[in-house]
This record gives sequence, structure tokens and C-alpha cells, in this order.
Amino acid sequence: DSLRQAFSGFAPAAVALYDEKDVERLLADPGVIRNRLKIRAIVANARAFLAAQAAYGSFSAYIWGFTGGVTLKNHWRDTAEVPARTEISDKMSRDLKKRGFKFTGSVVCYAFMQAVGMVNDHVAGCFLYGDDLAAAPPDGVLR
Repeated sequence: DSLRQAFSGFAPAAVALYDEKDVERLLADPGVIRNRLKIRAIVANARAFLAAQAAYGSFSAYIWGFTGGVTLKNHWRDTAEVPARTEISDKMSRDLKKRGFKFTGSVVCYAFMQAVGMVNDHVAGCFLYGDDLAAAPPDGVLR
């Protein structure tokens, strides 16, 4: 709630307009992480978000383009097999950085992909895994 209030309800169009006065205000707010680089990154990311949204019609269209618009379902038997990053998250990270996003390394991108359902990394025995495991290809990745 503190972050939502401090950052204009997370409205990218509002945050993109923040200037140094807003950065100073946020640095004094005990309800947020008071790190100048991170606060400036949030403003830069809001601007980059709006630019990607304008270029692709929606940020969703842009970001889901990295998986071809489908959830990638992996076939892991143990959580130790789940990677922290992949070639796709590497590509996403590079493209986000090229577009001006900050703090968007490959590990962060892969965690985002997991959180929003772009990739399903539930292990084979998990009730959230879903489909028949016999259909898994030898490389472990269902497409």
C-alpha cells in the first residue's frame, strides 16, 4: 500500500512524468526502498513501458512475443533442475535493456516469466503441473 501510494497507484503514465523533485520526495518516504538508483530505474522503466506499449499495441503483446504467445511448459522432476535463467530470459533481458529498462537482468526476467505464467516450471509431481508426463520429450521441454 505504501508503494502504491508513493508511486501514483503504479500508473506508468504518471510515474513516467516524475522528475528529480519526485525522486527526492521518494527518497524521504519511509514506506519505500530509499535507493536513488532504484527510484530512478522505476521512472525509467515507466517510460520504457509506455514506449513498448506504443510500439506493440500493448506491453502484453511485446512481452509475450518472447514465448510466441504461449506458456512454455517444462518437465522437471525435481526443483533442483529448475533453472534461474534461460536463453529466452537472456534475450528478454537484452531487449528490455536496449529499450531503456533498468534492473532487468536475465534472472529477474525468468522469475517474471514464472510469476506471470509465461513458463510453467512446476515439477512433474506437483498438482499444478497438469498434463500427461508421458508426453514429455527427451530434452525435458514441452512446447
